Amino acid sequence: MEKRKLNIGLVGCGHLGKIHCRLLNELSGKDSSLNFTGVYDTNKESSDEINNLYNLKSAVTFDELLGRIDTLIVVTPTSTHFETAKKALEKNINLFIEKPVTGSLVEAEKLIGLVQNSVIKIQVGHVERFNPALTSLDKFELNPMFIESHRLAQFNPRGTDVSVIQDLMIHDIDIILHLVNSPIVKIDANGVAVISEEVDIANARITFASGCVANLTASRISLKKMRKMRIFQQNAYISLDFLNNKSEIFHLTDKETASSGMTFPISDTKKIVFEEPQIENIENVNPIRNELESFFDSIINNTPVKVSLEDGKEAVEAADQIINIISRTQN
Repeated sequence: MEKRKLNIGLVGCGHLGKIHCRLLNELSGKDSSLNFTGVYDTNKESSDEINNLYNLKSAVTFDELLGRIDTLIVVTPTSTHFETAKKALEKNINLFIEKPVTGSLVEAEKLIGLVQNSVIKIQVGHVERFNPALTSLDKFELNPMFIESHRLAQFNPRGTDVSVIQDLMIHDIDIILHLVNSPIVKIDANGVAVISEEVDIANARITFASGCVANLTASRISLKKMRKMRIFQQNAYISLDFLNNKSEIFHLTDKETASSGMTFPISDTKKIVFEEPQIENIENVNPIRNELESFFDSIINNTPVKVSLEDGKEAVEAADQIINIISRTQN
């Protein structure tokens, strides 16, 4: 049986859009079921540059692009996601939407209403779900009790149209909601605007019904990059480094005597011993390529997407709550 062929277009040719275009060109060159047809951007020079680089058919208008595709990659500014997605949904086009899925919870809920009973596929671009540091935990039983995350970046004017919560912290919000899988019962948060007009550094503490507590810090005014998460649970400590695609899992064992350097006493006769960690460090992996391949596979084989519209909505809802709490403390 011949595989279904996807005609793929992209809207938004900024920094991230260009990365997606390069990967789409590579994937369509290797897989005959993928046909990267063209791009559209309100800046004609940007779209012409991509179309010429990859020998694609230019689209003068967004509607023209929509008229010849069945799958759209949305990499436009967050504020335009809803209207862009709405236009594509009216033509029953499959959607990959970069994170955050929309600029507000209201818009995310409207999108969900538009696709009820629809057979089209929508995946949200929470790329860290495809990072080997996280996927390596698929085979490990998780029951988090406490999570700490730090996502720090050097200042870049790109992305300052939204707060650091929507720009950076939302990655960790999505991951933590996915790992804990329990309703939120309380959020405490604070943050400040330092360089831009939006919040540039923020901290949030989320308490879940399961009893798990997550402490999240995000900053876009740091001297160096950091994307780390630490997970503590009964008899285990897990360290994730998203920047280096690396995870370490330390198990706890109770031994009468131990010579390991990773020990601390709990009584005169016993010690807690951290076993040598299981280490996953996978190089030459591109999570953006992985999420695109997963999305296309879900369309062709009619399987669930790995990061759903509902997942995207829940992340936006938590982000909105954090932003509102910070706003109230500043007024």
